[in-house]
Amino acid sequence: MFKLLKYLRKKDCLFAAISVGFIVLQVWLDLLMPDYTANLTQEIASGAPTLGAVWRNGGFMLLCAFGSVASSMICSFFVAQIATRYATTLRAVMFDKVLSFSDKEINAFTTPSLITRTTNDIIQIRMMIVMGLQVFIKAPILAIWAICKMSVTSVEWTFATAIAVAIIAVMVVLLVILCFPRFRVIQKLTDRLNNVTRENVSGVRVVRAFNAEAYQEQKFEDVNDAIVKNHLFTARTMGLMFPVMTMCMSGLTLAIYWIAAILMNDVPAGAEAPMARVEIFGNAAAFMQYAMQVVMAFMSLIMIFIMLPRCLVSAKRINEVLDTVPAIRDGAGEGVKDPAAAPHKIEFRHVSFSYSGGEENTIRDVSFTVEAGQTVAVIGATGSGKTTLVNLLERSYDATEGAIFVDGVNIRHYRENDLRAKISLAPQKAVLFKGNIRSNITYGEDGEADETRLQTALEVSCAAEFVGSLENGAESAVAQGGTNFSGGQKQRLSIARAVYKNAEIMIFDDTFSALDFKTDMLVRRGIRETYAGATVLIVAQRIGTIMNADKILVLDEGRLVGEGTHKELLESCPIYRSIALSQLGKEEL
Repeated sequence: MFKLLKYLRKKDCLFAAISVGFIVLQVWLDLLMPDYTANLTQEIASGAPTLGAVWRNGGFMLLCAFGSVASSMICSFFVAQIATRYATTLRAVMFDKVLSFSDKEINAFTTPSLITRTTNDIIQIRMMIVMGLQVFIKAPILAIWAICKMSVTSVEWTFATAIAVAIIAVMVVLLVILCFPRFRVIQKLTDRLNNVTRENVSGVRVVRAFNAEAYQEQKFEDVNDAIVKNHLFTARTMGLMFPVMTMCMSGLTLAIYWIAAILMNDVPAGAEAPMARVEIFGNAAAFMQYAMQVVMAFMSLIMIFIMLPRCLVSAKRINEVLDTVPAIRDGAGEGVKDPAAAPHKIEFRHVSFSYSGGEENTIRDVSFTVEAGQTVAVIGATGSGKTTLVNLLERSYDATEGAIFVDGVNIRHYRENDLRAKISLAPQKAVLFKGNIRSNITYGEDGEADETRLQTALEVSCAAEFVGSLENGAESAVAQGGTNFSGGQKQRLSIARAVYKNAEIMIFDDTFSALDFKTDMLVRRGIRETYAGATVLIVAQRIGTIMNADKILVLDEGRLVGEGTHKELLESCPIYRSIALSQLGKEEL
């Protein structure tokens, strides 16, 4: 928790100091009222009260009450400012950290967990700051100050109050020990609940297609019931505190009056006895208020201790994210460049890779070269490592063994932004962002879109026709995830985004699968003719998509088993030939 305080701004620290000042003022005013109560009680008990004394003491009590309320409101204003700004800063830091993660860290934390940590966990921290500054600081000051004033009045009353406070403190410690592990479980279960909900919503078509609603409902119910059971346990356990508090308060009230009666009976008979008893009676009235202030301070602390375990768990989960060192780190720069290397050239040298926790390498000793301006295709069975090659090239992961070179420079020596500026990617799953078609195609550009490049990208991707048919054209809205477009339309917009960037290296990771053969051919022809100088890497399953590539790489179980043109591979690579024959007849080939 304390590690996260470094994200407080100087302005927030100043506001915190001001808040503490108003808290001290509020406590002083609250503890001043019992003095006027004692004076007023003694005036009345003396048998000769005056209206002036009532107005004077009552007026000062009202002023103290109004001053206390005003101090509390001002303090709440500053605390709200601190907590809101702090939560905003913490969310921004968390989001920046998550953006720096490679796929390895994101897979390790899981997407639902990162969402929960960035939202729910930070809310717990914000609530703790709001309560902490107003209660956690005020309660000890109030309790200590009140006890000091009480100890001057009567040792007996102070001792009775100390016993009540000790009982409450022991109870609080026991409850925190019982509930703390449960709060940790609750946060993990919240991650699971988010995960189940997210899976169900994103895969709703599959759920309906397989009539699996009951199965999904049961998965949700299992997690939901587990959360409910843990919440009920913590709520019932913490609920024991309030009866204990009520007993302590009632017992303390009886103890104060009982001690007052004993002290009044012990007053020696004489002329001064009535006044002594009046003084004891007034002190008892004041002491009652002091005792209630102390008990209420500890009740306030109990609210903090109810929240504290969950807040500590949330702080730990946030620190786990912030303390994680990304596996992909920026290089110092482009490093030493091979003078013999051509621009836009890609080279894999004995590259092997295994995913975290994987027993075997997904990629095994792969070596190949893509010359500048070439169109190279990658084909292979499902799970052969095609997409993994793309992930390694764009540095979503780092190779376990070997090295990858772009423009003759090891990609580990590049700064991430510099490397990715050279690459444009149309991913396997067409991802569209909420906004409009223009903002999706020109994604990542801060300035005004280049209309010529935009129109060229739409024409090359064969998206110009359907975009032009829309009422608002390129300004037409795109729903979150592109749900208002078909799979083929989304793929064409994804291709348009990749070619609009006009990068040195263009990667198309199975992005032609939802296109018909004619559109597939037109898009590839448009890319080849319009962006002739670019190095193009195409990952595909269809032979018709790749057969005209300058070079074809054939993968099988992570190994490169064939390399050459379509005709060469038909003769030299049995795996490629079997794939080709399964899709096309001998005459077509």
